[in-house]
Amino acid sequence: MMGRQYILDERGEPQRCDDLMQWAKWFDQDERRVVRRNTFYVGDDEIRVSTVFLGADHGWPPGGPPVLWETMIFGGDHHEEQWRYTSRDDAIRVHEQVVYDLMHGMPKLFGSDTEC
Repeated sequence: MMGRQYILDERGEPQRCDDLMQWAKWFDQDERRVVRRNTFYVGDDEIRVSTVFLGADHGWPPGGPPVLWETMIFGGDHHEEQWRYTSRDDAIRVHEQVVYDLMHGMPKLFGSDTEC
């Protein structure tokens, strides 16, 4: 994992962090890792949509822009569907679209148009 972990600077921008202990301490304590969280019901199902800063580059193969954010659905028909992003802005945009679409029964969201 050397060189693939990131922390957020004071402006909220990702910065590489090669010091694993510094990274682990930051990751454990900095609440800015959570970008958005929504919980609501669709019928009888409790649905949670969570968007977080991952803290480590999940891009594969290595070498491209770092993939550092993820949106995931917990509960309901789309449990554990996820999207990953290279920018916080994309993460927020898709999070809001996922929540809207789930709340309004619009499963068309889960096609290629929203994948980043």
